[in-house]
Order: sequence, then structure tokens, then C-alpha cells
Amino acid sequence: MTPLLGQEAQSAAFLNTMRGERLHHAWLLVGPKGVGKASFAKAAALRLLAEAADPNVDGEGLDVDPEHRIAKLFAARSHPDYRLVEREVWKKPDEVLPLDERKGDEALGRNIKVIQIRWLDRILSVAPSLSNRRAIVIDAADDMERGAANALLKSLEEPPAGTVFFLVSHMPGRLLPTIRSRCRTLRFLPLDDENMRAVLQSHLPEASGAELDALINAGEGAPGQALRFAGLDIGALDTALDQLARTGDPSNATRVSLAKTLSLKAAQPRYEAFLERAPAFIAAQAKARQGPALEQALVNWSKARDLASGAIGLSLDPQATVFQLGSYVAALAQGGSAAKG
Repeated sequence: MTPLLGQEAQSAAFLNTMRGERLHHAWLLVGPKGVGKASFAKAAALRLLAEAADPNVDGEGLDVDPEHRIAKLFAARSHPDYRLVEREVWKKPDEVLPLDERKGDEALGRNIKVIQIRWLDRILSVAPSLSNRRAIVIDAADDMERGAANALLKSLEEPPAGTVFFLVSHMPGRLLPTIRSRCRTLRFLPLDDENMRAVLQSHLPEASGAELDALINAGEGAPGQALRFAGLDIGALDTALDQLARTGDPSNATRVSLAKTLSLKAAQPRYEAFLERAPAFIAAQAKARQGPALEQALVNWSKARDLASGAIGLSLDPQATVFQLGSYVAALAQGGSAAKG
């Protein structure tokens, strides 16, 4: 199992409570998307079930030997006392979907549906099978439709004996206040560059130092986000954005080149990456500005964000979209070409 780097304090807090007299029945794991909350939830659930079945289980922190019988059941998703609830995966090969909506040639459903939460009643209505513990991971709780949230609330209000819920949340403000109030909160912060590099290296052992540097920069402390850009030469995109912001691209050459390159069908993943990186780049630049320069940067960031967020769903022309986003970035340069639209 990959170490949960940068999450040692959260691991210690959970383990101390788990081995104490009273383990809270619901944990809300809060923090930016991609920092490892879901990995933590699954590791904590495994450790909980392993120690409940075998108090002498080996391993440091939340780690459990992959050869342990509980770990094998967990990895095969056949442990009778564990459930992972997430958006359903379904076939949709003919539609272009954002990077975080895809799993290979499949698509993720829009929400966690009420029926998925109600299905938990089957496991919650009987006693745990292999020990006195049961673990439920919901990734992400923010994705629950209203009916699903209300159904979950009933279980949180009257939790079955021995059951521990782990709710992953990127935006806890979207959750019902009554759900938040019944959970103990663990907060996760972005990882520092050292831990980011270690996590990325464990997943991308063949990556060059330059690629890792680019991914660390793009990930902004969230290895899960950075890994989505692996293999897309994200460094070249960031270099182009930096050039636009420094020079203003008076001849339009950089924007035209980007627009032509990223509008090719084979470049779809890089195009989607650019849709994310351009607004993020403007936001990062805005942090170093003041007065009118800050105000103009924020205006262009808002325009870039709105254009990028609707580009896929509205099937906007990629070439025109890239050029316009490049114009918003170019407007950051003193004397750069103004961004219109």
C-alpha cells in the first residue's frame, strides 16, 4: 500500500480514537479535491476491520499487510462488512466527458442516488459477519442527491452498533447541516512539495524530474489532481501560459499555435487540461497583483472560468475556445493585447 504521506496527524488522530473507549460512528474527511481523503478513508476502514478481526495485526499507522486475510477480502471488494458508495460507472463511449468524469471508456454518473444509500439497509440490518465492526465509505458525500442525503441522515441519527461511516467531502458546505453535526471532522491540507514528489514518484516511477516538477506545480498540493495530468506534457502548456502572460502575444502567434494544436481530435485530453490550467494560471497570477491590475486579473479570471467550465458541455469550438482563453491570459501582460468577450 502506498504510504499516506502528509497525513500522519490525521492517521494518529483516528487510530488513537479507534483504540480508545469510544470511537465516533461517523467521520467527515474535509479538504481540497485530490489530497488523498478517499485513500485515507479506505485505509482507515481496512485498518478498522483488520484490527477488529485480528487485534495483533501487523503494520504501522493505517497500513495492513496486503497478504493479511482481511486485506485480501478488502482488495477484492468482497469483505462482507465493508461498502464503498460512489457515483455509478456506466458505459457512454460516444460523448466527450471531462477528465474527472471518465474512467477509461466509461463515464461516472452525475450523483450518488437515493437507491444506492437505501441498499445499505441490507448490510446495516444484520450484525457484522467477521468481527464486531463494519465500515461504510461514501466518496464523495457532496455527490449525494437530496434524497440520498436524507436517507443517510437516518442511519447517522440511529447508527447500527459497530458501524463506522467515512464521508469524503470536498465542499462540506453542500452537505446538510444535520449530517455535518453528526460527524467528527478531520481536515486535510494540501501536501508540501516534498510529499507531493514522493507520492507522484510512487505512482509514476518512470517520470522525469522535469515532468514531476510540472505535475507538482499543476497539482497545487493535491496529488490526485496532479496524476490526472500525467502524460499530457503539462509543463509545455504552463510554459505557453507563462509566455502569454509575460509578452502579451502581440502577434497572436502563441495563441494560434496553441489553438491549432489543442483542437486536434487526438489532443482532447490536453485540451481539457488546458481548460483547467488557464483559469488556474490567471488566479495564481492575480494573487501577486494589487489595485487596478488585480481588478482586471479577477475580471479575466471570471471570464476564463465561465468559458472553460462550459466548453465541454456546450460543445464549443475548441480552436476558438483555446484562442479566447489565451487572450484572457495575454491580458495579464503590461501592454498585452486586451481580452475581449
